[in-house]
Parts: sequence; structure tokens; C-alpha cells
Amino acid sequence: MSELAEVLQTAVDAAHTGGNILEKFYAEGVAIRNKSEAGGKSYDLVSDADIGSERAIAELLKQRYPDHEVLGEEDLQTANRNAEHLWIVDPLDGTNNFAHRIPHFAVSVAYYRSGVATAGAVWNPVRRDLYTAIRGQGAFHNGQPIRCSTAGSLDQAMIGCGFYYDRGEMMRRTLAAIEDCFHQSIHGIRRFGTASLDLCQVATGCFEAFFEYNLSVWDFAAGALIIQEAGGKITTARGEPLPIGNTSLLASNSFLHESMLEITRRHHP
Repeated sequence: MSELAEVLQTAVDAAHTGGNILEKFYAEGVAIRNKSEAGGKSYDLVSDADIGSERAIAELLKQRYPDHEVLGEEDLQTANRNAEHLWIVDPLDGTNNFAHRIPHFAVSVAYYRSGVATAGAVWNPVRRDLYTAIRGQGAFHNGQPIRCSTAGSLDQAMIGCGFYYDRGEMMRRTLAAIEDCFHQSIHGIRRFGTASLDLCQVATGCFEAFFEYNLSVWDFAAGALIIQEAGGKITTARGEPLPIGNTSLLASNSFLHESMLEITRRHHP
């Protein structure tokens, strides 16, 4: 097995490890708390499932690669983001879906080498959907190659979107962008609440584009690579390269990227 194949297998194993914990809590129930005690919003949720998944993933990664950094959403935010070898983990993307027993959530695990996404896996443990990619080697859904759609105009497009926890100006800007999309005669808007899986929907051709005005790097680290390897394009919602940090985001099948940027730039907070 090549070095990158081993890295991807580790990403998959880590995603499955976290997913096993999520499945257990999903079946048996778990107390959901909000992050307001730490300055978050009352609808920004966390649970023992998130924390347990992250700890198990971090343990596996550290066992296999002791000298690598691990950045994660819950207890691993102090990792060195400039490290040569960096794993970026979302132990439970879609916590609100999980809390309401909607079976649309995921574990996302990505490996960055010298600041570049190199391998990644996104795993929905309930639906048994696994999306994977290695840079330069294509993207896959449950082992089968995937490609973005070839739609060339917005009147052929289904658009995905997301909302940050802000219920003020950012929400209004997002709604204004959605209205602009509808003025372009798009087929529809979908908001499923799990950005990592939304990005995979672009990679499989279900969505022609997806945008959100505030995402954390663990929300898109694996999905961004999967989109690129499926022939798509991903930037900030202003058209800039994605940072390893919080950002706006626009992903597309590449053909519609400039058309969507006209909308997302216009309303960017």
C-alpha cells in the first residue's frame, strides 16, 4: 500500500471509529447541551457524542502518527495549523440534526501536508455513506468514482446553502442571496444542515453549487478536497483561496462558479 493510500485508510478508520460512537449515542440517546456557557448561542449544540467521537479519533491518529498535529472542533482547537502534518477533524458535523434524530450527520477527517489538503473522508454512519479522496487520484462514494454535474447555467441548478448560528445580519444576507438565486430561475434551494455532506452532494452532482457565509475549517477540510477531485471548484464566497480557518465558502461544479460568485459577493457580510 502506498503512503497516501495508508493515510487515506487512516482517515477512513478514524471516521469509522468516531461514527461507531455516534451510532451508539444515536441509538441509546444522549443529553444535548448548548455552548452558551462558553459564549456560544443557545442553538449551538454539543453533546457527549461529539466529545467522545473526537477523543477516540484523536487517540487513533496519535497512535499511528505520533508526531502529527490534530485540529478538532471540541477540545483540539489549539493545534498548530501551520504544521507540516495536520489532521483536521469534525467529530460530529450536523449536531442539530443529530439532536433531533435526523439521520443526516457525519464525521469528517482530513489530512493536510504543508498546508495542502491531501486526503480526506466523510462518513455518515447511519446511512453508511462514505466519501473519500486523495489529491490527484479522484473522488469516490462507497468505492465508486464520482463527478460533479455538467450543468452550465443557473436555470439548470439545484443549490445548497447553510446558515451560521447568527440570526441577525448574516442570516438576512444569506436570505438575500437565496432570493437572488431564485431570480436566476434555479430549480430550488436545499438546506440540510451538515456542510461536509452538502459539499459531497456537489461532488456527486446532486447540487450544482453550495454556499455558506461562515464555516469552520473542520466543516469543509475533507469535503473541499472531495469536490476538487470530482472536478468542482471551491473558494471563499468572494472567490479567494480557502484558509485553514473560519471563512465564507462557495463550492460549485466549476461551470457555474462565476455566476454564483456574482450573487455571493453581492451579499457577502
